[in-house]
Amino acid sequence: MPEFSLKSDPLVSHGRHFGRTVFTLCNYPSLLTNGILCLEQLEDATLEDFCAEERREHRVFEKLLDSYPGLLERLREGSEEEILHVGELNIGKGASAARGEDTKLLKPVVIDWIVPAGEVVLPPLPRNSKINCSFNHPLTGRLLCPTELDWDDEETKQHLQSGVISVSGDQWPLFLYANEAYDPEDPWNGLLRTCLLINAFRHIFTSPSSVDREPKATRAGNAHLHGMTAVTGASIAYVMTQVRFALCSSSVFSRTDTATNSETFYHSLLDLLEDPDEQGEVTDLLVWWNRQIFPTSSAAKRTPKTNSALSKIRQKCATALAAASIS
Repeated sequence: MPEFSLKSDPLVSHGRHFGRTVFTLCNYPSLLTNGILCLEQLEDATLEDFCAEERREHRVFEKLLDSYPGLLERLREGSEEEILHVGELNIGKGASAARGEDTKLLKPVVIDWIVPAGEVVLPPLPRNSKINCSFNHPLTGRLLCPTELDWDDEETKQHLQSGVISVSGDQWPLFLYANEAYDPEDPWNGLLRTCLLINAFRHIFTSPSSVDREPKATRAGNAHLHGMTAVTGASIAYVMTQVRFALCSSSVFSRTDTATNSETFYHSLLDLLEDPDEQGEVTDLLVWWNRQIFPTSSAAKRTPKTNSALSKIRQKCATALAAASIS
């Protein structure tokens, strides 16, 4: 096998985009090794014979293979050392570097976005320090407060600040909802449709300058570099995880950090956005997002509602064309 330089191997750049848009917080050497083993096992079994976690991991592995031609052959022909090199020092290195850069760049601007324009915030909320973030400050505390709790209740607030109430990653915070308004009777209402989240997505994918002005048809930044013309559910989950960490007081982003529980948070969002039973709501959500980020793309165009007049017209036309082709 030829030697592959870390600096020249395009898999590093590919890993950056893959981590942002398909799957992050991942042990890539294990993903590759398990993926190869699973392909061998699938010769005598089906994917349904594996547990849910294994099925998800293999779907991610297949997406990686589909997005990078020639990778499967490289892995099959390579030694264990080469697989480790590809996973940890190429794809994993790229994904980790991108995540670290996004974490560093988002922290100060998220503070700018949540502080009302022209207002003095007391106590101060510095852009260069996270000590006063999380439940230690009224602004970040309200945004991070789990939807099922009342931040305005003093006892609840004190218990969150002291740690008496421990918040897990699958307890979603209010900042995921438009106007921080959560309706327990309609939990999809306003979910993931906020200016804060749109700003963060633009900052990461279409350039920091696109946050303050209308996005242009010619996209710059990471989306442009990788030919990205539509939002993915995983890219939304990634940005939400970055924003949540920016609001927390933890100083180092780690997928195994039990304080922020980022991995559980990320996976809980991904579970919803990939749930087949929720695809109607998810499709509408992605259309909404694409209108904000990629307004000229075909993905920003809404499909007709089922049973609407327009959908009936198209169904009738499709039926007529199918009948004509048979005759």
